[in-house]
Amino acid sequence: MEYIKLFWNHNLPEELTVILYEVNIENERLAERSIDIFRNGKTQNISDFYANVVEALPIPTVKTFNEKMYGDEFTACAITKEEFEKVWEA
Repeated sequence: MEYIKLFWNHNLPEELTVILYEVNIENERLAERSIDIFRNGKTQNISDFYANVVEALPIPTVKTFNEKMYGDEFTACAITKEEFEKVWEA
């Protein structure tokens, strides 16, 4: 597994600002779980990332996110499994 913290820098007060991903690197980089974190500190755990999608797309690498291919407002870093689990269990 790989764990990614994606920051979304914007001024939209109701939108999330951070996403934590648990990425299965042995299964086409598909997300196993994710956590949305909002500006007010509220979190939303997502245990089935692909539940309501038509096509499952892989999660980009930290390097790809930081190359600004998805826009200048996104930056990412690697995190540990322990950091992910701490937020998941909170």
